[in-house]
Amino acid sequence: MHLWVGSARFAAEVRDPRSLRGRVRAADDRGPKKLTASMPGKIVRVLVSQGSEVEAGAGVLVVEAMKMQNELKSPKKGTIQKILVSEGAAVNAGDVLAIVE
Repeated sequence: MHLWVGSARFAAEVRDPRSLRGRVRAADDRGPKKLTASMPGKIVRVLVSQGSEVEAGAGVLVVEAMKMQNELKSPKKGTIQKILVSEGAAVNAGDVLAIVE
């Protein structure tokens, strides 16, 4: 696309920001990923054990917050390296709950 401002001509390219996010996400899939609590709550269930193989999007933990149960899902395909919480534990927003490698 070309833009004219006064007598000056500029070339511009329009990109969809959604396509750029996909590329960044794909490149960022390497290395261990931390599963964190998005809000304060209580661990209701631990759905997998340490050393389990999980698919991306598979349920790992169930957290109860504001009287609602939320299933926290694996951010990537891999192995559960560590579960850092147990059922009944109180968690704060930002706490690391599990690590997927």
